Amino acid sequence: MIKDKKLYRILVIEDNPGDYAIVEDFLSEQISDPLITHAGNFKKASAILSAADAEFDAILLDLTLPDKSGQTLVTEMLALASLCPIIILTGFADIEFSIKSISQGILDYLYKDDLNATTLYKSIVYAIERKKTISELKESEKRYSELFNLSPQPMWVFDPETYRFIQVNKATEELYGYSEEEFMTMTLMDIKQEEDIALAKDNIKKRKPGDGIFRSSLRHHKKSGEIIEVEIYGTPIIINNKSFRSVIAIDVTEKNLYEHKIIKAIIKTQEDERYEIGGELHDNVCQILAASQLFLGMLKDSLEPSKMELFDRCRENISLATNEIRNLSHRLAPAFFDDSTMEEAFKRLFQTFNIEKKMEIFLNFGEEVKACPISLEIQLNAYRILQEQLKNILKYAHATIIEVDVSIINNKFKMMVSDNGVGFNVDKAKEGIGLANMKRRAELFSGKFTVDSSPGNGCVSTIEIPLPEVN
Repeated sequence: MIKDKKLYRILVIEDNPGDYAIVEDFLSEQISDPLITHAGNFKKASAILSAADAEFDAILLDLTLPDKSGQTLVTEMLALASLCPIIILTGFADIEFSIKSISQGILDYLYKDDLNATTLYKSIVYAIERKKTISELKESEKRYSELFNLSPQPMWVFDPETYRFIQVNKATEELYGYSEEEFMTMTLMDIKQEEDIALAKDNIKKRKPGDGIFRSSLRHHKKSGEIIEVEIYGTPIIINNKSFRSVIAIDVTEKNLYEHKIIKAIIKTQEDERYEIGGELHDNVCQILAASQLFLGMLKDSLEPSKMELFDRCRENISLATNEIRNLSHRLAPAFFDDSTMEEAFKRLFQTFNIEKKMEIFLNFGEEVKACPISLEIQLNAYRILQEQLKNILKYAHATIIEVDVSIINNKFKMMVSDNGVGFNVDKAKEGIGLANMKRRAELFSGKFTVDSSPGNGCVSTIEIPLPEVN
């Protein structure tokens, strides 16, 4: 028989010389050169284990020693040798006690009357491997715990079925203002905005363990009621054989505020330039064309009849160019900047996009919008979003009907643009510049831009922008 040549250092705690001799024979039968240390009672075993050079691969423990036995012996041995696998050897078969011992940390429980060399050897080898695995797991859990609790970024674990918080770190408590005790009584929905809860639940249900990292930009609120913007990174995690979600949250409120200021400054510069170009086209180029029409009129009587066809064609071209420039100037510089309303500006925009009358355009402008003091910035951005969407419809949708609904609901400015065109796959079009620009413009005012479309079913785009409270 081939013996195991690996060095095994084994402490046998046994007061019965006959039982010790049997164990010694069994070990020698399976292991080439076992290094066996014998202790006949708990006091001697304690002294051996307390020595500075004490190092054992396994401990074989008899349950009935002269100076200690039973549950007290098990408890104190586990405290003395917490890092070493302990195997109980006993002449008494007590199932309940064996189960309790193993639950406390004993690696195996062997009945002496059934013991043989193979059983003992296998028990030692398996116990050593199990202890090693348990130690590695504990070390891994310790590293995870340190990474979790000491992370400067807010982190939490929640149950995707109940949405309840399972763990939160200190950074989460500091950011949101709740204590750990308060978080343990809360769900993930308690820090979300009310209008985002339904979508959040739907997204959580859709996520599967194999989907990888989930990323999203959301709005949460602190205990104080302050709203913050966060970037969320979530991933599945298994704890005690149950699936949870681990989340890292990055507060991007200040970052987004700074970016919004930069974007607003860029947009204002662009609008100023557009307005200047639009004004020049309207006030200068149109005047030049008007003067050309006047001069042509003065030449009319001196022309020969054969030249009249060319004359009429020139006047038509100048008139057409004048109308095109006026339309272009209105697009560049919306009239409500000066002396007109948003409703009138929208109607003029429709005229410039529907010159050939190929589409029916309906504008439903709520009375509450007319009475509300909406800032010029919001009006201009709504105009630009509508302009961009009309351009998309004209270029891609092949629509015959467009409907624009403008209203104020729950103190939010809402504009919905729908068409009966060919539609498109929203997921594939999300990265388009046009949609990104419209979304960015809405977000500048803490608003939302959404698109609902599918091939063959037209398109509905909606912007919602919260308005300041008005006394």
